[in-house]
Amino acid sequence: MAALRFSTATRIALREIRSSRVKFAFVILSVAIGVGALTGVRGFSASFRRELLLQARSIMAADISVRSTQPLTKDESASLAAIGKSNGVEQTDVTELLSMASSTASFDPLLVALKAVDPAKYPFYGRVELSPNLSLSSALTQDTVAVADDLLIRLHLHVGDSIRLGNHNYRIAATVQQEPDRLSGMFAAGPRVLLSQQALAQSGLLAPESHATRRYLFRMKPTQGKVASDSEVAQLRAQLEQALPEAQVQDYREASPAVTKTLDGATGLLSLMSLVALVLGAVGVAMSMRAHLQQRMESIAIMKSMGATSTQVMKIYVVQTLLLGLAGGIAGALLGLGVQAVFPLFLARLLHITPHFTINAGSVALGIAAGLLTTLLFTVPPLLDIRGVRPILILRRNVEGSDDPFVARLTSKLRSSGAQIIASLALIAGLAALAAAVSDSRAVGGFFAAGLALVLLVLLAMSALTLKLLRIFLRSTGMSLPSSLRHGLANLYRPGNPSAALLAALGLGVMQMGAVYFVQRAVVEEMQISTSARLPNLFLLDISPREVDGLRTLLSSQPSIKGEPEILPVVGSRLIAVDGTPVAQLHFEHMPKRAMQSLNLTWAPQDDAPPPGDTITAGEWWTLAQANDAARHPVIAVEREQARRMHLSIGQHLTLAAQDDQLTATVAAFFDADSRHAYSRASFIMPKASLTGLPVIWYGGVHCEPSQTAMLRRVLYEHYPTVTVIDVAATVETVRQVILQVTYVIQFLAAFSILAGVIILASAIAGKRYRRMREVVVLKTLGGTRARIASIFSWEFAVLGLVSGFVGLVFANILARLLLVHAMHFAYSFHITATLLMWIATAALAVIAGWAASFRILGQKPLEVLREE
Repeated sequence: MAALRFSTATRIALREIRSSRVKFAFVILSVAIGVGALTGVRGFSASFRRELLLQARSIMAADISVRSTQPLTKDESASLAAIGKSNGVEQTDVTELLSMASSTASFDPLLVALKAVDPAKYPFYGRVELSPNLSLSSALTQDTVAVADDLLIRLHLHVGDSIRLGNHNYRIAATVQQEPDRLSGMFAAGPRVLLSQQALAQSGLLAPESHATRRYLFRMKPTQGKVASDSEVAQLRAQLEQALPEAQVQDYREASPAVTKTLDGATGLLSLMSLVALVLGAVGVAMSMRAHLQQRMESIAIMKSMGATSTQVMKIYVVQTLLLGLAGGIAGALLGLGVQAVFPLFLARLLHITPHFTINAGSVALGIAAGLLTTLLFTVPPLLDIRGVRPILILRRNVEGSDDPFVARLTSKLRSSGAQIIASLALIAGLAALAAAVSDSRAVGGFFAAGLALVLLVLLAMSALTLKLLRIFLRSTGMSLPSSLRHGLANLYRPGNPSAALLAALGLGVMQMGAVYFVQRAVVEEMQISTSARLPNLFLLDISPREVDGLRTLLSSQPSIKGEPEILPVVGSRLIAVDGTPVAQLHFEHMPKRAMQSLNLTWAPQDDAPPPGDTITAGEWWTLAQANDAARHPVIAVEREQARRMHLSIGQHLTLAAQDDQLTATVAAFFDADSRHAYSRASFIMPKASLTGLPVIWYGGVHCEPSQTAMLRRVLYEHYPTVTVIDVAATVETVRQVILQVTYVIQFLAAFSILAGVIILASAIAGKRYRRMREVVVLKTLGGTRARIASIFSWEFAVLGLVSGFVGLVFANILARLLLVHAMHFAYSFHITATLLMWIATAALAVIAGWAASFRILGQKPLEVLREE
C-alpha cells in the first residue's frame, strides 16, 4: 500500500471529527478547561505576586539592606561601586544614632533617635507619609527636619518651631506619620527625628568615634517595568556578602517573617494548583480519547482488512489528536486570559491590590504546548494497542474480557512491546518537563512526575484489587442482594468496561483536588493567625521593674487596647566563649565580634513553651523539670538566623556574662521569632531560674486601634514619661493587609481549580456514554424497564465514586502532609468532616455525571441506538 500522505491523513481525521462532534467535545472540553485553569491561575498569580512583592519590598524600602556599625573602608566602597556598575544597582545610605535634642525656647534635653537619609533616593519602595503632606525633599533640607509627634508632645512644640541637634538649629517642617522601613530600622529609646544626610553632617554629631548604625539600601533597577526576580536578588546578595564580610546582609524577604512565609506558602500552593490543572486535563483527555479509540475499533479493523498498516492508522489518529489538542489548547488559552481579566472583578471588594492585566506570552504558549503535549502523550499508549493485533480479534473485543490495557494486559504488553515501554517512559518524561516548566523548577518536575507515576501505579493496583474483591463478594452472596444492586456491581467488571482505569483516573483526580483543598486550608489557617487584629503594633522600651505592675494596670484600663499586652524582661549580657573557645578566636558569618558584647537574654511567660510568635526549628524546648533545675544546669534557645551566623549547633555550650556573674548554658533549641511580637527583641531565651537575681529591663508590646495610637502615646507619656513608645501600627497594618490579600486570592484560586477539576472529571465519567449503548439495547431487549436500568447504573456510578473517592482522599491527605510538613513548612492536621463531605461529594458527582451522560440513551428505543451504531 502506498505511503499515506499527511494531507490525506488530515482529511480522514477531520472527516471523523465532523461526524462525531459531540463525542470530541469531551476531549476539547477537558483540554480547554485544563489549559484555561493553567494559564488563568499562572497569569493572575504572576500579576498578583508582582504587586505583592512591591509591598513586601516597601517593608525594607529596598531589595537588600546591609547593616554595619562602622563606616565602609576604601576597599569596601570600591567593591560596592564595582557591583553597582556591573549590575545596574542603585544605592542609598541610612544613618541611625542616638543623640540629645532640645527646644530653642527651653534647653531641657531629650534623648532622640536620629535617622539621616538622602531624600532624593530614599525610599526605593513605599513612601514616607508626612503631615502636612509634603514631599520628602521639601521637608528634609539642610536646615529642616521631620519628627515623630511624640517629640512635639514631650518638648511642647509645634510644626514650624525649631529644635537644636548638636551645634545647629533645625526648623520642624512636618511630623512623620509612616515610614516604610519602620520594622527594619533601629528600635531605640527616644522619639524619632528624620533629617537629611547634609543636615546630619553639619550638626557635628557624626564623629568618627560615634556609635552610629549604618544601613546601605540597594535596589536593582527595574527592567521593562518589572522588579528584580528572587534569583537576581539572591545573586546580588551573594556579591554583597562577599564584598562586606562583617556586615549583616538581609533581603526584602527577611524584613517580615510573616510576609516571607506567606509568599513562600502562596508560591508553592499556586504552583501546585497549576500542576493539578495540568494533570486533571490530562486525565480527562486520557479517558475521552481511550473511549473514542475503543469505539472506533471496527473502523480500524476495516482499514487494516483493506491493507492499511498500523503505522498508517496511527498516523491518522495522531493527526486527529494534534488537531483536537491544538483546538483545546487555543480555546483554553483564550479561556485563561478571560479568567485572568475577570478575577479582579470578582475580588474587587476584597483586594486593595489590583493586578494589571497583561498578556503573558510565555504562559499562553506554555498552556497551548501543555494542551498539545498532554493530549498526544496520553493518546499514544492506546494507539499502540492496535499494533500487531489481527482485525478479527479487534472485532471480538467485547467478549475477550476486560479491554483495560493498564490492568489485565499491562505486564504482557510491556514484555512484548518495546514501543509501549518507550511510550510510557516518554509519558513520564513529558509530564516531568511540563511540571518543571509550570513550577519553574526541574527538581519539582522530576519529583512530581515520579510521584505521579508511583501514585498512578498504586491506584491501578488498588483498583484491580477492588474489582477482584467485588467479584468474590458477589459470588459469595449469590442471589441474596437486590437484583439492581447485583447487576450494578457486576457491571464494574463486565467485559469491555474500563472500570479499573476509570477508578484510577477518578482516584487520581480526587487526590489532586483533595490535596489542593487540604493544603490551602492549612496555609490559610496559619495566615489568618498572622492577620489577627491582636498582634502588637506599639512597642514600649526601657520599662523599669518598679513600673511593670502599674503599666499593666494602666494598659488594661485603656479601651483602645485589644488583647493582652506582651511584657518581657531583658537581661543585658555578653558572650565570652563557645565550648571553651574565647570569642576572639571564633569566626562569625556577617556579624562583627563587637556585637557579641551586647546580647539580650529573656525568659518566656511559660517556662516549658516558647514565647508567643516563636516557632521551634531545631532541637527541643526544655521541660518544666529542666526549667526548675536550670539554676544548676542552664539551657538556652537561640534565634535561628543568629545561630547560623554564629555557626552554633544543638548541644554546644555558651559561656555568658551578665555584669559580674558568669554562666555556661547548653544550646537546647533554635527558633524563629516573629518581628511583630515584643519577644522578637531577644535572640536568646533561657529558663527564668537561670536569670533570677540579674538586673532586668522590661519591654512591652500592645495592640491598639490604629486610629487611637496617638491618644495612647499621650496617656503613656503623662504617666510614664521615661518609657519610650514605638508606634509601628501603620507598618503592621501594611503587613496584615498583604497577608490578608494573599489568603483571599489563595481561597479563590483554589476554589476555581477545584471547580475546573470537577468539570473535567465529570466529562471523563460522561465519556463512558458511548460504551453503554449496546448494554442498554441488550437490557431493554431482555425486558428491562427504564427504571430498572437507571437503578443499575446508579449503583454502578455510586460504587465507582465511593471507591475512587476513598482511595483518592487517603492519598490526598498523605500528599498534603508531605507537601505541608516537608516542602512548605506548615502544620498539617487531619480534617475528618471535610474528608467525609468530599467522599460523599465524589460519589454524588459520579452519579450525576453518569446520569447526565446516560439519560438520553435510556429514553431511546433499541432500534434507534442500533442504527446510530
